[in-house]
Amino acid sequence: MANTENLDAKIEQLLNVEKQMRLAGEIVGTRKAAIDILQLCFEAKAWKTLNDQIVVLSKRRGQLKQAVTAMVQQAMQYIDETPDIETRIELIKTLNSVSAGKIYVEIERARLVKKLAKIKEEQGLIAEAADLMQEIAVETFGAMAKTEKIAFILEQVRLCLDRQDYVRAQILSRKISPRVFDIDASKEKKKSKEGDNMVEEAPADIPSLLELKRIYYELMIRYYSHNNEYLEICRCYKAIYEIPSVKENPAEFIPILRKICWFLVLAPHEPMQSSLLNSTLDDRNLSEIPNFKLLLKNVVTMEVIQWTALWDTYKNEFDSEMVSGNFLSEKAAEDLKQRIIEHNILVVSKYYARITLKRLAQLLCLSLEEAEKHLSEMVVSKALVAKIDRPMGIVCFQTAKDSNDILNSWAANLEKLLDLVEKSCHQIHKETMVHKAVLKV
Repeated sequence: MANTENLDAKIEQLLNVEKQMRLAGEIVGTRKAAIDILQLCFEAKAWKTLNDQIVVLSKRRGQLKQAVTAMVQQAMQYIDETPDIETRIELIKTLNSVSAGKIYVEIERARLVKKLAKIKEEQGLIAEAADLMQEIAVETFGAMAKTEKIAFILEQVRLCLDRQDYVRAQILSRKISPRVFDIDASKEKKKSKEGDNMVEEAPADIPSLLELKRIYYELMIRYYSHNNEYLEICRCYKAIYEIPSVKENPAEFIPILRKICWFLVLAPHEPMQSSLLNSTLDDRNLSEIPNFKLLLKNVVTMEVIQWTALWDTYKNEFDSEMVSGNFLSEKAAEDLKQRIIEHNILVVSKYYARITLKRLAQLLCLSLEEAEKHLSEMVVSKALVAKIDRPMGIVCFQTAKDSNDILNSWAANLEKLLDLVEKSCHQIHKETMVHKAVLKV
């Protein structure tokens, strides 16, 4: 009881000092008095009094911004020293309420919310943690370090993915431009010094830009896996593979290169997929995994691939990848078969102008109905142009020409014909002249 009265007397004395300094406009004195009050409460382990004093000091008339900032920063150091989780949450909530709506302590508020969200997540309240994090729009904070901003947004994305809110996760991920990871860190530091606004240094627990790049793409892989967007997943792995620390370490780049190869084969045929396929084949590191190099060569080469032979060769590899949790098991196996069939149909369309449906089914190792179904799907998705004459059982792979193309081809044919006629006339005239000259002699 005596200790409490002694503490109250000391606080009262310091409050009077704080009032005199505040009214005199003394920034240093006001700040020191406010910090001393908090320090007294902390040393006495009077957590309730500490919370009360933080609120009282922040609400005092004409309170200086510098004093509030110093007070919040000082109190944040006490969070890890709290005796139990309830006291910790209460202190964070008090500091949150004090810093709410104050632009000069917006960074401190963001860090407090992040700590509170972490506690909520540890308690299993992921939805609450995600909602707390989404309240803070760090992209508008000018004084916050770039790496800390990115780390905060990535935490928001991760919590949204954990609660399976994929729409919000995509919206939040778009706040980060992938180009930001390619900026040279040393140049960035020089720029920030030259600027008028002071940018705070990021805390020690914030990862570096390259580490954040990896975290970003790993989260995007989780997002794209939800909709089986194989090409986008492949591009994410490709970006991770390009990180210098990964590319120089065989233990790290070989598993990632395997995934790149699998997702390239699983991705539907399109210009971007074709470009990535060729660039991956040119990679020297691919020689470390020759069986995957052969797989990509098979896909690039315009030859029919026998599905059964391919599956027997790569089934064990595929199963090991499924066990590691990178595929959606049976769905990925079905998609792989689908891609091989599509590849084979494209190969047939290159070599044949017309082919019977029966022969096409034989080349694809499918029944007539399945061959027709896969061909129809490719025509609908505009992967190729084909017409099926069902009564005759003939597939025609000729591209449909519009009226302008037909007229242009006619014009070209007429021009060639007239050139031939002109050359023929010239040759006849030449022969006649030679013949006449011989007769005269």
